Amino acid sequence: MRRGNRRSHDKLEPVNYQEDPHTGEYVLRHHVDLKTGMYRGRQVITPKGQ
Repeated sequence: MRRGNRRSHDKLEPVNYQEDPHTGEYVLRHHVDLKTGMYRGRQVITPKGQ
């Protein structure tokens, strides 16, 4: 029982992906989409290919 209590915070949590409404791709929440340069509906960086 004590071993289980020590290791209770060692579990892996699932990654929280969200579908981008503009491109339809799955991206991490609260991260800039590097392909389009968009964050929360605003252009914050220029995409690398342009």
